[in-house]
Amino acid sequence: MKAIGYKQSLPINNPEALIDVTLAQPIATGRDLLIKVAAIAVNPADYKVRLNMPPADGEVKVIGWDAVGEVIAAGDKVNQFKPGDIVYYAGDITRPGSNAEYQLVDERLVGFKPKSLSNAEAAALPLTAITAWELLFEHLTIKQQSPGAADKSNEVILVVGAAGGVGSIFVQIAKAITGATVIATASRQSSSDWVKKLGADYVVDHTKPLTAQIEALNIGPVTHVASLNSTDAYFESYTEVLAPFGKIAMIDDPEALDVTKLKLKSLSLHWEFMFARSMFNAADMQEQSHLLNRVADLVDQGYIQTTLGQHMGEINAANLRAAHEALEAGSAIGKIVLEGF
Repeated sequence: MKAIGYKQSLPINNPEALIDVTLAQPIATGRDLLIKVAAIAVNPADYKVRLNMPPADGEVKVIGWDAVGEVIAAGDKVNQFKPGDIVYYAGDITRPGSNAEYQLVDERLVGFKPKSLSNAEAAALPLTAITAWELLFEHLTIKQQSPGAADKSNEVILVVGAAGGVGSIFVQIAKAITGATVIATASRQSSSDWVKKLGADYVVDHTKPLTAQIEALNIGPVTHVASLNSTDAYFESYTEVLAPFGKIAMIDDPEALDVTKLKLKSLSLHWEFMFARSMFNAADMQEQSHLLNRVADLVDQGYIQTTLGQHMGEINAANLRAAHEALEAGSAIGKIVLEGF
């Protein structure tokens, strides 16, 4: 099968940073599905792994954690899917990724593709949707309600970095199935317009002091914070704007945080890493399949839209290097997707 991988960790401007290779097609056993990959998306996780996790000498490492494809074969313990099903998933960071014609994925990490989206549109969703869902309901424990219900709760969520990949899905899910008030942060007019379109109730500028802006909204204290970038820069502001027993959930990697600032208000800090379940074969791995199916339903009901930003052509080494380069430069808007071999 065709695949794109790397033999050593190199800067993306090096032609050997990602190379076209031919590998043996894997065989599905146990709970694995063999999926023929149709479209993929590229995430910051891809280039971080490429730069920091070189394969053993002589081996080729295949990465990629967002895909749509067709189930070609199923292991003998599979009970949720069958050949011919069209699925989407983010997979397992400890196994070969989706930058290949065929991939093995545990069925407990896979959902049925939203029927109303193209393969490319759907490929943009899995990793960020899983991350946003786990932030909202596993860590922040926001109350769920029926889609489209108009019942407002007393929950107020501050979403920092709301215009990014995770934030763009987080805001949509929060507006679709919770009664929370959503305060999004954005610093550019285009970003502000984007998060308002997605359903944010209020927008504040994260390049200016947050506390004064939030107090000026006159909606009461924040109860939950989704910190999607620069947690160390805003951490003290979080402790100021949060109500007692408030929750902070983050996805980035701050070098240091003074957690003693959490004590006076009895605040809690949570760290979301969507690969945790698959890496440690968690007893509830099946939750990722369930939530992907829930997200697909919300998409097909019109509550969630794709965050595809740029389609960069076929899945090959040259196009993937360009995608990695765009992500590393911070120049990408929305998700970058590639399609077909």
